[in-house]
Amino acid sequence: MTRLLNKPETFADEAIAGFVAANRQYVRAVDGGVVRATRIPAGQVAVVVGGGSGHYPAFAGLVGPGLASGSACGNMFASPSAGQVVRVSQAVDRGAGVLLTFGNYAGDVLNFGQARDRLVADGIDARIVAVTDDIASGSVDEIAKRRGIAGDLTVFKVAGAAAEAGADLDEVERLANLANDRTRSLGVAFTGCTLPGASDELFTVPEGMMSLGLGIHGEPGISEMPVPTADGLADILVDRLLAERPSGASDRVIPILNGLGAVKYDELFVLFGAVAQRLEAAGLTIVAPECGELVTSLDMAGVSLTLFWPDDALEAFWTAPADTPAFRKGSIERELDTDAAAGAGRVDLRGATAESEQHRAAAPAGLALFVAVKEMILESEEEFGLIDAIAGDGDHGIGMSRGVTGAVDAAQRVVDEGAGVSALLIEAGDGWAEHAGGTSGALWGNALQAAGRSLGAASSLDAHSVVDAVAAGLAAMQSMGKAEVGDKTMIDAFTPFADTLASRVDAGDSVAAAWTAAAEAATAAAVATADLRPKLGRARPLAEKSLGHPDAGAISLARIATTVGRAAFATSTKDQS
Repeated sequence: MTRLLNKPETFADEAIAGFVAANRQYVRAVDGGVVRATRIPAGQVAVVVGGGSGHYPAFAGLVGPGLASGSACGNMFASPSAGQVVRVSQAVDRGAGVLLTFGNYAGDVLNFGQARDRLVADGIDARIVAVTDDIASGSVDEIAKRRGIAGDLTVFKVAGAAAEAGADLDEVERLANLANDRTRSLGVAFTGCTLPGASDELFTVPEGMMSLGLGIHGEPGISEMPVPTADGLADILVDRLLAERPSGASDRVIPILNGLGAVKYDELFVLFGAVAQRLEAAGLTIVAPECGELVTSLDMAGVSLTLFWPDDALEAFWTAPADTPAFRKGSIERELDTDAAAGAGRVDLRGATAESEQHRAAAPAGLALFVAVKEMILESEEEFGLIDAIAGDGDHGIGMSRGVTGAVDAAQRVVDEGAGVSALLIEAGDGWAEHAGGTSGALWGNALQAAGRSLGAASSLDAHSVVDAVAAGLAAMQSMGKAEVGDKTMIDAFTPFADTLASRVDAGDSVAAAWTAAAEAATAAAVATADLRPKLGRARPLAEKSLGHPDAGAISLARIATTVGRAAFATSTKDQS
C-alpha cells in the first residue's frame, strides 16, 4: 500500500512534480506530462509515449535522448486525455512529425487516437503504434487485441533510437511496428496492488498461489496455480513464450525480466539465471538483456518476462545509446534546451456558435445538474471501484470522480462568463475527458460535447431537442468506443435510456415523465449486464470472473441518469402525481 501521500486525488500530479524536481537535467514539465530537458534538433521525429501513472519507470522515466521525446502522464492507471497528448506532442514537434506509442488499452487507444486526429488537423503528421506483447490477453488469432505490458520498452527504445539516428517518420513507424511484431511477454502476480489511499488490494491472490497472465493496471490473471520454485517459474514463462516465437525469428533473443514493484532484485536475479539457462539450452544466444524494474504496477508483487527477437537493425537500435532518468545505455552527448517556452498551449475545443437567450438562461440549471451528479459520484466512488475491480482495474470510481470534478469546474467557468448551455456541455465534456483520462473519460467527454453541439444547433430547448442531444451523445460514444448492446459496457444502459426517452416523448409524455421512465430502463439494463460476458476492454480476458457482476460503467451511467432526473424533474414529477 502507499504510505506517503497527501491526498489520493492529487497523488499522481504530485508524484510527477516531484519526479521533475528530482530529474531537472533530464526532463521538464509541460501541461499534460513531461518532455526532454535536452535539445531536440530541428527535423527530428518526436516519439511521444504515455499512459497512466503508477508504472514507473514507465512512462516518464523513459524520456531523454535516444528514447522518448516526451511522455503524456495520466492519472493512476488511467490513460492521459487527448488534450494532454496533444500538448506534449506540440511541445516536442520539430517539423518531422510525431510517433505516438503506448500500451494497447481501450482508454489509451481512444485518447491517443483522438489526439492523433487533432494533431493531423493542425498540420502535424502523427502516427500511432499500440504495443500488443502480452500473450495472456488474447489468442494468436487476436494479436491485435492483446494489451501492452513490459514489451512497451522494446518498441519505445527502437523508435526513439531510430528517431535519434535521423530516420524519417515512415521509417520510425515501420521499425516500431516491427519491434512490436517481434516482442512477446507473460507475467505472474503473487499479490495484487493497492491504489493510493485505498486500504484493500484491487485483487487478491490466495496464500501460496500465483496469478498467471496479470495486467499491469491491477487486473487479475486469467488463472491461478501454486507458486513454483524459481526454476519452475522459469519453465512456465520460457516454455509459453517460446511457443509463440515469431515467424522468421533468428536464434538471437533479448530477454527482459521485469519486476512489478515489490519483488526484490535478488529474487529477480535468481529467476533471471534460471531463465538464461533455459534459453541457452534451447540453442538461443542472449543479447543485451535487462533485469530490473522497468514497467511496474504500484506495490504489486509479481514479475513478467519479455522475449524480443531482433533482426540486425532492431538489435542495433536496442543497443544504441540512451540517457533517461531510468534507462541508460552507452554514452550520449546532451545539450540542455534553454527554450522552455517550446510547444503550444491548450487547443480550443469550444466551437460553440452564438447561443440564444434561452440557451444562456438554461446554463445555471445545467451547472446545478452537474453539481448534483458530482455529489452522487463522490458518494459512490468506492462502490464503483469495487464493481470495476472484479474483472477490471478498480479505478472506475476514481476516474469518474476526477472527470465530474473537472466537468463541474469547466461548467462553472462557462456560467461565470455568461455563455449558454451548449457551451456548458462542450466545455464540461472537455473538462471531464481532461481530468478523468481512461476509457470512460474519453467516452463521457465525447458524448457531452456531442450533446452540446446538438443543443447548439437547436432553435429552441424543448423535449425533442433533449431527445436529439441524448441521441447525439450516444452516437458519439458508440462511434468512439465501437461498443454495441450486449458487449457489457455502458452502452447497454445508455441505449435503452435513449430509446425509452425518445419513444415516450414521441408518445406525448412530458420530458419529466419520459426521463424518469428512461432512467428506470437504464437501471434495469445496467443490473442485467451481470448476465453478460465482456467483449471489449480490460475485462475481456477475465470474462468468467465478470459473470454474475454488473458492468461498472453501465451502473454509473444509470445512476447519473437517475440523479439528473431527480434533480431536474422532482418538482414536475411530484406535480403530476
